Amino acid sequence: MSTRAVTCARRTSSSARHVREPRHLKGEESGKRGFSPFPRRALDGLARCETRNHGFEAVARADPTEMLEARHRMDAPPTRSARPTGRIPSGGGAIEPSPDAVLIRRTLAEIAPVANKVTSYFYALVFTGHPEVREMFPAAMDTQRDRLLKALLTAAEHIDDPAVLTPYLRGLGTGHRKYGTMAGHYPVVGEALIGALARYAEHTWGPEAEAAWVRAYTAISQIMIDAAAEEEATPAWWHAEVVSHDLRTSDIAVLTVRPDQPYPFLAGQYTSLETPWWPRVWRHYSFASAPRADGLLSFHVKAVPAGWVSNALVRHAQPGDVLRLGPPAGSMVVDHSTDNGMLCLGGGTGIAPIKALIEDVAEHGERRPMEVFFGARSDHDLYDKDTLLGLQRSHPWLSVRPVIGEGLAGQLPQAVGEHGPWSSYDAFISGPPAMIRSGVDALKRIGIPGERIRYDAVEGLAGVAG
Repeated sequence: MSTRAVTCARRTSSSARHVREPRHLKGEESGKRGFSPFPRRALDGLARCETRNHGFEAVARADPTEMLEARHRMDAPPTRSARPTGRIPSGGGAIEPSPDAVLIRRTLAEIAPVANKVTSYFYALVFTGHPEVREMFPAAMDTQRDRLLKALLTAAEHIDDPAVLTPYLRGLGTGHRKYGTMAGHYPVVGEALIGALARYAEHTWGPEAEAAWVRAYTAISQIMIDAAAEEEATPAWWHAEVVSHDLRTSDIAVLTVRPDQPYPFLAGQYTSLETPWWPRVWRHYSFASAPRADGLLSFHVKAVPAGWVSNALVRHAQPGDVLRLGPPAGSMVVDHSTDNGMLCLGGGTGIAPIKALIEDVAEHGERRPMEVFFGARSDHDLYDKDTLLGLQRSHPWLSVRPVIGEGLAGQLPQAVGEHGPWSSYDAFISGPPAMIRSGVDALKRIGIPGERIRYDAVEGLAGVAG
């Protein structure tokens, strides 16, 4: 760190919750820009709450017998579908959704046309019933307002598929620690969820639907609580000082930061990041390098129109500024137990985690073939081309192919299809959501099995939160 030390005072809770209390960042008189304090009341009364109508006390103080009963519908066999719709009987045949899933999806179908009203009413119930939790959310809710409810509804929709749902919820549970989330907050959210659904699902709501949603939310909440509890020995967030800011183009910057304590992660993963300019507004960014001996972390950031965090990082951040990082997440990592070739598609700043994968393979001394397609709208936007070509010269097993085209979602998969064959390769895709979707479809068409295609669509099921 610089000579202007960053000190972190950890507050501990007398009730021994699983979430670490927020820390205060202190800047000395030399002027380092950092965070104002993050005060949080202990919310002891809220954490001990017994809710009024729906039995959500089981969420805050779960009885094992009740939880086993509530989670019995999550024992369905896993499927390979990206968005499964129900349980598949062991003997094959038609999809058979559980009774709870049928009720839940009827509710979701009814509220879909009035989703904005449901969201507004949901937050009104949360904030009017428990105003003390308002400070956990951004001051401006323009972007954040849909995220929490969307995450809950998405999870409920997938209640029959634990293979998809459980990793998603565990990521939410550990990630929400950075907001100061405690076990006692879950009943508050559950009550608001049921209240909002009951108000707007006029035709499909009733005792059976309510019971199905309570069971689903109880199971969902407990997975998140358990995941957070398992991580109680690790930080809920890290402070990280910007040590370099390299403006590669007018709207793309490479930031390197130094965490205030060791930050364990795997090449190919991503994190959530908060700036001092927009407190409590978090955005996902992939690590642009494999873990380094000096502990430094790098990110590639493109300023997008109306992007609060991205524009702050590209246009305002400078060495000495202090950011906050959430825990690492993502499963787009290298399987070092196989020597399969690796086919990597990186669009725009999506090349960042691909670069980290290259470094990871090199550090493990492997010589497996690695084919990298780096896509951008223009040659000017191939901002990291020289670095990648330098890696290609150093590693004979690596091939880098720049791809230029206005329609990135179509150009990059098309370029991949012109080479190959790829059926024996593991595939990795990172970039804009449309490019990922088209890339997955294209790779399946040319013979790569879906289970060997790895990507982290942070705006989809894998990362609604943050």
